Amino acid sequence: MVIGYTTGVYDLFHIGHLNLLKNAKGMCDKLIVGVTVDELVAYKGKQSMIPFEDRIEIVRSCKYVDAAVPQYDMDKLTACKKLGAKMLFVGDDWYGTEKWQAYEKEFEEAGIKIVYFPYTKGVSSTKINEALKAVRKHILDDVK
Repeated sequence: MVIGYTTGVYDLFHIGHLNLLKNAKGMCDKLIVGVTVDELVAYKGKQSMIPFEDRIEIVRSCKYVDAAVPQYDMDKLTACKKLGAKMLFVGDDWYGTEKWQAYEKEFEEAGIKIVYFPYTKGVSSTKINEALKAVRKHILDDVK
């Protein structure tokens, strides 16, 4: 059985998230998804709109996901080893970066393949959040 692993915040779940999970599940027998806990999101200098408990339940309910687990740190290699994952799925925005070229060597030594998927063009939680903030500001301005 081939176990695959991917991680994310999965805030404001959108078609890009669904595409990633669908494509990942197509390449493994069991897909485990790490959902970033609120404390780690804050560590990265951001804040999720949707609380962790809700985000993990949304991910867990996706038909392509076999299991959803909390992601407490950025150490994907240790997580893959602990879960028995032989494939790690990530977005292609990391491809070719110095950091991920080093990761590729570490993962290869551990017998784990990194698979890069293209991001869904024009879709991101950050852009959705920015649009929502702009709409809310506009509504508040109209009320004043």
